[in-house]
Amino acid sequence: MAFSSCLKCSYPWFLPHPHHSFSFSYKPISNSTRSFASTYQYSSELAIKSSVSNSILLSPDFTPDQLLHTLRRQNDETAALRLFDWASKQPNFKPDSSIYEEILRKLGKVGSFNSMKDVLQEMKRSGCEIDRGILLIFVESYTKFELYDEILGIVENMEVEFGIEPDTYLFNFLLNVLVDGNKLKLVETAHSNMVSRGIKPDVSTFNILIKALCRAHQIRPAILMMEEMPSYGLSPDEKTFTTLMQGFIEEGNLDGALRLKEQMASVGCVASHVTVNVLVHGFCKEGKLEEAFKFIDEMSDEGFCPDKLTFNTVVNGLCKAGHVKHALEVMDMMLQEGFDPDLYTYNILISGLCKMGEVEEAVEIIDQMVSRDCSPNTVTYNTLISTLCKENRVEEATKLAHALTNKGILPDVCTFNSLIQGLCLTRNYTVALELFKDMKNQGCQPDEFTYNMLIDSLCCRGQLKEALVLLKEMESSGCARNVITYNTLIDGFCKSKKIAEAEEIFDQMELHGVSRNSITYNTLIDGLSKSRRVEEAAQLMDQMIMEGLKPDKFTYNSMLTHFCREGDIKKAADIVQTMTSNGCEPDIVTYGTLIGGLCKAGRVEVANRLLRSLKIKGMVLTPHAYNPVIQALFRQKRNKEAMRLFREMEKTAATPDALSYKIVFRGLCNSGGPIGEAVDFVIEMTEKGYVPEFSSFYMLAEGLSALAMEETLIKLVDIVMEKAKFTENEVRMVRGFIKIRKFQDALATLGGILERRRPKKGYR
Repeated sequence: MAFSSCLKCSYPWFLPHPHHSFSFSYKPISNSTRSFASTYQYSSELAIKSSVSNSILLSPDFTPDQLLHTLRRQNDETAALRLFDWASKQPNFKPDSSIYEEILRKLGKVGSFNSMKDVLQEMKRSGCEIDRGILLIFVESYTKFELYDEILGIVENMEVEFGIEPDTYLFNFLLNVLVDGNKLKLVETAHSNMVSRGIKPDVSTFNILIKALCRAHQIRPAILMMEEMPSYGLSPDEKTFTTLMQGFIEEGNLDGALRLKEQMASVGCVASHVTVNVLVHGFCKEGKLEEAFKFIDEMSDEGFCPDKLTFNTVVNGLCKAGHVKHALEVMDMMLQEGFDPDLYTYNILISGLCKMGEVEEAVEIIDQMVSRDCSPNTVTYNTLISTLCKENRVEEATKLAHALTNKGILPDVCTFNSLIQGLCLTRNYTVALELFKDMKNQGCQPDEFTYNMLIDSLCCRGQLKEALVLLKEMESSGCARNVITYNTLIDGFCKSKKIAEAEEIFDQMELHGVSRNSITYNTLIDGLSKSRRVEEAAQLMDQMIMEGLKPDKFTYNSMLTHFCREGDIKKAADIVQTMTSNGCEPDIVTYGTLIGGLCKAGRVEVANRLLRSLKIKGMVLTPHAYNPVIQALFRQKRNKEAMRLFREMEKTAATPDALSYKIVFRGLCNSGGPIGEAVDFVIEMTEKGYVPEFSSFYMLAEGLSALAMEETLIKLVDIVMEKAKFTENEVRMVRGFIKIRKFQDALATLGGILERRRPKKGYR
């Protein structure tokens, strides 16, 4: 294997994940081809016709070269064999090695290994020389079909039966094939065989073995192997050094790679484009882009000229670092230097633009690709479709998918997944399920991600029976269920308060060999706690520990919430104590829940002291901790203390949330305090982007009417309508009632519109 191809393997971004491609006319091969028997018969007929027609083209006294040329034009190995059989029957014809090699290559391409062995025996009978080249054809053919375990046996058999003695070249070829196949144990076996035979290694041997060690992340042994080379009278070459550099870079040790470059220069080994590009990749991989550019400049002073690989590497590094605009500038420079960007370059840029949300620019890049005769592939369009779906532009993604059908670009499972996910996110569940059916009808097998998305969407809508049907379908289709699948179902049943069914799903996991994780236990513990089955929740936590899983803050907080809701502060405090003693540090959610429980139990002073102590400890407080105390103080008509705490939250802690403003506004309206304070607060909260709760606003409006402060009321109504983004017709309706002094009707209309605008509580 050439080192350039080895180097290419180190650029994983040139092979992006097949993020998504789509075509509504997708047809599986099985639906568009004949049956196996009819196909075989059809191929045989074609082969006979082909061999006959080709034999007519050959004169009776054809030469081996003419036959070889005709054989090479055969696309079907059966036709090639029949032609060879016809030629063999002609008088005065004796096939030579080149003819046999061509037949063996044809058979090797389709994995006809038994036929290859028959041809080998024919060669032996005809007295044709069987040399190392024949053996290499067998090795290449077995490699193509990943039959690595049989390769060493083939080499041994060829030696025993045909006398082909392995030499350095053959072992190098064999070792390289095994390294590229990542069969490192077999590499060790083959190398031991080489040593035991006394076959001397050359520089290529060492380079291949060093590559194997680097693949196995054994950098130190690889260095020692290079240091061993002089004892064999060999000197490391550029490939030796660059292979080791690549190994260091993959381990995240760029400094080690740079030291090797210095060592390389010290022994007089000249660095080529390969070495420079490896190091440029190292800089980019670590995000050191400025250093990469500086290094390129330094090497340019020494005669280096950036090539396509250099530009691709830099473009990728810039895109990964989020500097897509700069990457586009580098691509322009690439064009000026006479290098046409390839598919990898374009896909990198399109992916980078999509991550930035620059979909229109990504489309422009695709147009540029086409204009430069670089055809976009499935990955290109999948990236774009996936991005459109994530931006809730599902209709555009679907149109693009339809357009691709006409271009002959077939969808894959990732394409369908993107569209189904987009439809689920936009709550087009019915369409998502229809597309799921189309996906299966068109022969594209759904994967775990497909099923998990649909099961989650069904659970979100409370369609749990339908979700279970999909679970069974997963099993029947051979798609493995995973922990995410079960966790989704358990969560769905718990949220529907069907705990018995959730427990049944929980038990099924063990039967199907799916390991439970912390999320599994936390979900069911939370469901049990909310169903007031806290003793069973505690037992489940014990089981969780027995299975080697450590309860976390979510586990404890679920049980804590139950006790605080029940007003059992002692047990709640015990939970916090247990949590701490087990090495799980309580967070602000824990303390906020406990503060809420204390307030509910009427122990406002204790809750306030706990809040103060948390502040002294330096814990970042949130509205979740402040809101219960502020609400309790308002209920006790301690408005000044409540407002002081609210202002403290504004200045020193987290920004108040919607609930904070709701609590304060309701408290000011219910407390019978100065009405001007409530009016000022409405204006303040709308300026912060919050629409007041109508029930409290109605109470304030009644107070303003009673005090004959209609002008203030009208002003507040206008502010609320503007903040709530009423339509012109809605504003006209409310103002119409105000104009004729029917304030009750105006408020009723205002309240009705606000109620319709309130987001409905979904399943979750």
